[in-house]
Amino acid sequence: MPSLAPHIESVPGSGIRRVFEIAMKLDDVTMLVVGEPDVPVARHIIDAARRAWAEDRTGYTPNGGITPLREALVAKLARENQIQADVEQVWVTVGATQALHQAMGLVLSPGSEILVPDPGYTTFTMNAHMLDARAVPYQLAPEAEFQPDLEALEHLVTDRTRAIIVNSPSNPLGVVFGEATLRRILDFAKRHDLWVISDEVYEYFTYGPKHVSLAALDDDDRVFSVFSLSKTYAMTGVRVGYLVTPKGLADTMRTVQEAQISCVAEPDQYAALAAVTGDNQPVADAREHYRENLDLARGLLDERGIAYLDPEGAFYLWIDVSHASRGDVATWAEDFLLSHRVAVAPGSAFGRTGEGWIRISLASPADALTRGLSALPAP
Repeated sequence: MPSLAPHIESVPGSGIRRVFEIAMKLDDVTMLVVGEPDVPVARHIIDAARRAWAEDRTGYTPNGGITPLREALVAKLARENQIQADVEQVWVTVGATQALHQAMGLVLSPGSEILVPDPGYTTFTMNAHMLDARAVPYQLAPEAEFQPDLEALEHLVTDRTRAIIVNSPSNPLGVVFGEATLRRILDFAKRHDLWVISDEVYEYFTYGPKHVSLAALDDDDRVFSVFSLSKTYAMTGVRVGYLVTPKGLADTMRTVQEAQISCVAEPDQYAALAAVTGDNQPVADAREHYRENLDLARGLLDERGIAYLDPEGAFYLWIDVSHASRGDVATWAEDFLLSHRVAVAPGSAFGRTGEGWIRISLASPADALTRGLSALPAP
């Protein structure tokens, strides 16, 4: 058979999905490996999707999405993110995954480089390889409280560097970057004339620090903002996100959106519209549920003397198992799954700096958290 494009062979697999797929073949597994909200979708969202199907709203929509949804997102961005955008800057996508790939595809070309956080979400690096570009990790180190080292960033820039990805609140770390840090990143991007891709999927889930959107601080149109309804409204399988672009890209976006997806399914867009404009109490309730789970997890880990990073956002817990993993946390996580029937994500799946750590999801039932964390080996 003919060969695939050479750069496709370099796309790394997901260490998270590897554990997940093994777990799916086993019985009685405590699932803490993926970020799947354990709360139900709000009834008004389900009803909106049902009405759309019943009314046969199943045709093509404008590439950017139905106008009521885009207008609702413009209002939400102004109200909650302090981002002043117009409708032609807001593009409804197949989840944040497509929004992220779309943004990277707009700014990267074969052989170019993008700075990605390490630890950072797996698709940052996977997308770069898919585009025949190079992901250059910038370290978020424990000794720096997992904050970016701006001086170190300066040494990573080459004449091929085109962009930097910023993820706050962070997956997998739960770190939230403050306004001062975000402004320094923007200043860095300006000095080197870089695009900035801001992943803000967990914007609604912070525990103390306030989430700040990078585009709200941007004064020269270099920020692409990636948002999702999946985690916020427990709609992971509905696949609706949105990309907020700098000004002046509407014609380009119509073209690339048509080439990639044409448009998001119409019933899904009406579900999204109900989510964005409807009662937000279910989101507040979910945040409180995750906060309670965090308190439970802290107590269990403290009692057993297991170190972890106290998260400020998202719904994950970054746990140090270096005392047990012996320098190969990916193998340890698989062995732990097979021996204890507990699925966790190995930290090395998120980058080299994640070696010796695991990520567990707090968006889980309390009894599953108790079972899973109680099985972890104490130092």
